Amino acid sequence: MAVRLIHTPAPTRRRTLAALAATATLATATLTGPAHAAQPPTRATAAQASASAAQTQAAPAVPCPRPKVKPPAGRPARPTPPEDDPVLRAVGGDDLATDGLVVPRGAPKPPALTATSWLVADLDTGEVLGGCGPHVYGTPASVQKLLLVATVIDKLDPRQIATITDGDLDIEPYSSAVGLLKGGRYPVSTLWLGLLLNSGNDAANTLARLGGGRGGLPATVAAMNAEAKRLGAYQTHAVTPSGLDGPGQFTSAYDLALIARQCFAKPAFRKYALTERARIPAQKKLKKGGFQIQNENKLIYNYPGALGGKTGFTKLARHSYVGGAERNGRRLVATVLGAEAAPLRGWQQGAALLDWGFSLPKDASVGKLVEPDSPDAHGTATGASAAPAPAAKDERPAATAVRAATNKGLPLGLAATIAVVLAGAPLLLLLTQRRRRRLRRRTPAPH
Repeated sequence: MAVRLIHTPAPTRRRTLAALAATATLATATLTGPAHAAQPPTRATAAQASASAAQTQAAPAVPCPRPKVKPPAGRPARPTPPEDDPVLRAVGGDDLATDGLVVPRGAPKPPALTATSWLVADLDTGEVLGGCGPHVYGTPASVQKLLLVATVIDKLDPRQIATITDGDLDIEPYSSAVGLLKGGRYPVSTLWLGLLLNSGNDAANTLARLGGGRGGLPATVAAMNAEAKRLGAYQTHAVTPSGLDGPGQFTSAYDLALIARQCFAKPAFRKYALTERARIPAQKKLKKGGFQIQNENKLIYNYPGALGGKTGFTKLARHSYVGGAERNGRRLVATVLGAEAAPLRGWQQGAALLDWGFSLPKDASVGKLVEPDSPDAHGTATGASAAPAPAAKDERPAATAVRAATNKGLPLGLAATIAVVLAGAPLLLLLTQRRRRRLRRRTPAPH
């Protein structure tokens, strides 16, 4: 099925992405305010940081299975991500703080994928079944449209009629578009279908403008960033509503699972995501006929129990994918970042991960998707910001999870001294109890 690509020259002088990023940052502060903004996880104390650093230096990361393929010619260099934060990397569980593979002990080997990072999780229980660099920063491409859905879909009446403006059509030339016309009038429901079936960047701009009210598109981008924080997706920063590349725009496989879980909880999204084809209405006043669009997410045609999802691609981000499916009353989601189209396309890599996830027992887990507005999402002494306690000699980790050494903290001798002064016996007892509780509730997956 061919992608509908429309060359849309900017009818007005395009705002630079850097200016939009600055506006979005300012609007975020204006919209949320200090009293209402979700607070990121609190920084670990020096004692916690030193304990975490000592553990991460214990062993290298377990390599993720990858096929032997040549990198595509002309692939742009990956943008420099923000500096790793050990607190953010541990959101959802200490075992997720790895650049490599994390799977339940005894789990079958996951599929070999070209994706730079991925994650599989249970949509209902929130259990993370496995991942490859779950908290590694990646560029989202059009899967970022799911954050737009999570932020705006409940705000807009699907029967509302939108009149398309010049700004709505101000998208990157030759990027994916529905084919909306300036001055055309379209129901909001049609715009959602254009967004999710055809990955229309023109639809994304229009929905963002409508959802932002008087603040327009910049207000919605700010609201998207606020929503990401509310969900606990602290590695996600949006600059554009569509996912078209922008400076400082990042996400992670873990964050995408949080965002996707929010989307799949919305009946309207599930309906749109499973729609195979839709009709874009004619614009009689503009003397333009209507046309049909089809869903580009091939998972819904080829995977039994598919729930829908979202595809994405830019030259910088490469292929990204989010897909959900249900089997025997169990609903899973797979998220993929930085993939190539061969030997498996993005949706096929998602399907392979879903198959792998369904092969695991229902109680398999290496971590947890934090709940929106929960203490775990915001970081507490028992949540993401607590550093892992060293395992006792008779304890082995329930997951095959090792972390890459970062070597960015204090010298170990100084850190150890600070740890003794600041932490003391009560903190060590708390952390040890937390580790033991986590180990007791996990059941190793059988071979």
